[in-house]
Amino acid sequence: MKKSRLEKQFEFILEADKEKSILRQTRLSDGEHYENDADHAWHMALMCVLLSEYSNEKIDVLKTISMILIHDIVEIDAGDTYAYDAQGASSQRERELKAADRLYDILPPDQGERLRALWEEFEAGQTAEAKFAKALDNIQPAMLNSATDGIEWVRHGVRLSQVLKRNKNTADGSAVLWDYSFNNFILPNVEKGRIIED
Repeated sequence: MKKSRLEKQFEFILEADKEKSILRQTRLSDGEHYENDADHAWHMALMCVLLSEYSNEKIDVLKTISMILIHDIVEIDAGDTYAYDAQGASSQRERELKAADRLYDILPPDQGERLRALWEEFEAGQTAEAKFAKALDNIQPAMLNSATDGIEWVRHGVRLSQVLKRNKNTADGSAVLWDYSFNNFILPNVEKGRIIED
């Protein structure tokens, strides 16, 4: 029996609930619990609402929030790839494309195509909205890592060169927020030895 539009939408919404089970390598500000992908997306969406005035370019805030809310949904199938995991990164795009094919196909075609296009736009990082979303995607975990005295940076032996490489395009979305993140989240942790200076 063919599913109705509403049935397909609720099927996707229920499938998206699995994002709450995808644990990241970032702890919550309590330093005890690990953040999941849904926590991360919600936190970034809130940051977008509050900090959009610092985007280098004028952005469509609702479009950016929509992009943020779905940017990691592919990890339901592909799993989370830690920011500094070179081996995992080598197969990340392939895994995520396969996941996108399955997940966005659950929705009615018009919505599936629209959300898939938003995800692809985020991945490409070329529009003002994608640049700002990617900036938040880098700044949010840096903030939490700093708030937890760099526990995960220390555990993973993260080096400053890795952090700078990860953030090479952060200023493209917001020079102001990158400057704040570098001076308030990253540099103090280099000085404390939580991030290895190299």
